[in-house]
Amino acid sequence: MTYQLNVAANGRVVLPADVRRRMGLSEGGALLVEETPDGLILRTVEQAVAHAQALARKYTADSPNASVEAFLHNRREDSGE
Repeated sequence: MTYQLNVAANGRVVLPADVRRRMGLSEGGALLVEETPDGLILRTVEQAVAHAQALARKYTADSPNASVEAFLHNRREDSGE
């Protein structure tokens, strides 16, 4: 669905109530804005975390050393602990 939103003089943009409801946003809810060559992407914090986790999986899926535990183990070995 596409909406036309207006930017107020103070820079505020109001999201339609049905969009806020579908995104689970209430008063004071946080959104992250990502600027891309194609425009802006709005994500809730939860969506942004899920997106970052998906990207991490994409680039580390085939690496046995991609886990936090493996990273810490390697750092300890490198430092002589």
